[in-house]
Amino acid sequence: MIDSLSSPLPAPLSPLGRIVATERRPNTPHEFHFWTALDSPVGIGTIVRVEGREPVNGHIPRIYGIVVEGFSYTDLLSPLHDVLGHDGSPASASTAATERTEIRLYTAAVLRQVPEEPLQPVPMGQVYLADNDDVAVALRMDGYLKEGARTGIPIGVYRAGGTEAPIYLDADFLIGPEAAHLNISGVSGLATKTSAIEWILSSIFAHFPERKGSVAAVCFNVKGPDLCFLDQPGTIDAADESLYRTCGVPAAPFEHVQYFAPFKPDGFSLNTLRSNEALLDNVSPLTWGLREVLQYAEVLLNKDDVDAKADALIDFIRERVVDRDFSDQLLGSKHYLVRSFADLDEWFRDVLSALEGKNSDGWRTHHVATIRKVRNRLSNISTRCAGLVTDDGAVSDLPFGSFQDRTVYVIDVASLEEAAQDLIFARVVTKLREQLEKRELGVNHVVVFVDELNKYAPNDGQDTYVRKMLLDLAERGRYLGLVLFSAQQFRSQVHRRVVGNSGTALYGRMDGDELATPGYAVLSPAVKTKLATLEKGQLMVRHPHFTQPIFVRFPRPAVMRGRDGAERYPQAVDVDLDAAVLRSLRTLDPSITMGWVQDAVGIRDEDEIIRARNATLRERPSDVRKFFLAQLKPVVAAQTMVRTAASPVRSAPADDPYGF
Repeated sequence: MIDSLSSPLPAPLSPLGRIVATERRPNTPHEFHFWTALDSPVGIGTIVRVEGREPVNGHIPRIYGIVVEGFSYTDLLSPLHDVLGHDGSPASASTAATERTEIRLYTAAVLRQVPEEPLQPVPMGQVYLADNDDVAVALRMDGYLKEGARTGIPIGVYRAGGTEAPIYLDADFLIGPEAAHLNISGVSGLATKTSAIEWILSSIFAHFPERKGSVAAVCFNVKGPDLCFLDQPGTIDAADESLYRTCGVPAAPFEHVQYFAPFKPDGFSLNTLRSNEALLDNVSPLTWGLREVLQYAEVLLNKDDVDAKADALIDFIRERVVDRDFSDQLLGSKHYLVRSFADLDEWFRDVLSALEGKNSDGWRTHHVATIRKVRNRLSNISTRCAGLVTDDGAVSDLPFGSFQDRTVYVIDVASLEEAAQDLIFARVVTKLREQLEKRELGVNHVVVFVDELNKYAPNDGQDTYVRKMLLDLAERGRYLGLVLFSAQQFRSQVHRRVVGNSGTALYGRMDGDELATPGYAVLSPAVKTKLATLEKGQLMVRHPHFTQPIFVRFPRPAVMRGRDGAERYPQAVDVDLDAAVLRSLRTLDPSITMGWVQDAVGIRDEDEIIRARNATLRERPSDVRKFFLAQLKPVVAAQTMVRTAASPVRSAPADDPYGF
């Protein structure tokens, strides 16, 4: 590889600049200086190539660098000389006898040296603007862009001085099994964090090598309508289309998207901004019962209130009571099959009643006070997470075991309470990990996107279950094919082990206070200044193959923006139960009418109607009407009373003196 890279290049038309080294500014193996003409197209972030003059081991050395600082000089020793030279008036500059010579001096950080050994200070030589091939070599992309072994994922386009080169990330270092995970930082609303994630997922779906297996994405929508319209086309301009063509990514919305959202506390209205009837065909309810929630009880319970004794009782219930044929001498001959919160509450009630009847203060090493406390905490879960957790045990979940390749699964948690959000994070990520360990998920790789990482994995504060889960995902997920894509405003306030394990880091427009933190000390002042003034659509990229950060531009995602989608598809207003059932069933069978729904449900109990509706949405049967009716209990027809003929009243005798 090195021999081919060090072969002579065609003679360039003209050099861009020349290497310069002084006693005060010497060149090193990692940094060099060069000067250019005043009209050169060099700026911060420009990639250049240096051609040495003397051969090393028989090869002319070639050095690639990226400009990180720039200076402008004249021959003045003091600003006072310039003031005196113009008689103290800026307006008299045109009458000066001579014009002072100005030079441009730039400092560049070394990206790569060829040959790589021996590693020597950058030699004197001429400097040229890097072309597309130079960019690929400088960033070591040539190693993973070989035909037949390509693992490149386009991240954006590098532009400088007429050069427009696509920049690729290595899929092995983005999705695994090598370094994995991606983190993006930037000011809210200006850094285009969500847009960057949408673009990267489109690029992954288009370029992830088939030989590496299938890939899907699970995205948590944690704020507003950000991710609610990924399957709807957005507006892009000609410049964006050009970027799509350069990167070889189709300018189209995601083809396969499934949405999941819990119900509101009423139990029949979806708690999501994607509730417009025109978009409900790929929206599924997310509801869990006792079996799904009990394993993650510590997520919802206050550790200061639930001690080791309570944990022991919860473990006993989880292992010995739920989904078991349970009986006990204390409870007599009655057998229990606990499958829902309602069943669990009945079990608790009978246990406490039996203890009171025997005037006992303990059962199976568990004190009665502990039993009462655990009952209160567990029975409260279905109330605190109403709409997500059901009393009757009805379940509507993600399609674990049948995930589809190149599909985005969006879980809308934006309108939920913090406890419900934590429960969803914990259970979904844990289930993904378990399924990937068993190779039963349906895909080989899953990208999990979590925004607002400052909130869910802060650098300080209480060590929550969700933070421990994210740490575990960042440190061990890549071995399973579970990859974390995360975003936040302030990288310095996120747990160091989460961002530190992210092999790829992206930076949008940054806040000046954030750039002043120690984590950005490795960047030059000029790079920090550029970061603080980046436009939308620009990113600074750090990747294991890149020895220095690179600035790229990416196109706007070809999906509808959240604000535009919320205006075009306004959220459905809350309706009564009959209308909610009609709206849901129409996504499966458009011919269903309100009259049919009202005739079908009749005067049945609300809980029964909701269960029938949820079962129909979960199963998606071919005959919606027949299936829905089958979920309802048959109504016993009222029996009409047969009126028997009354016996005639006996008439009084003729001689009865009282018969009038």
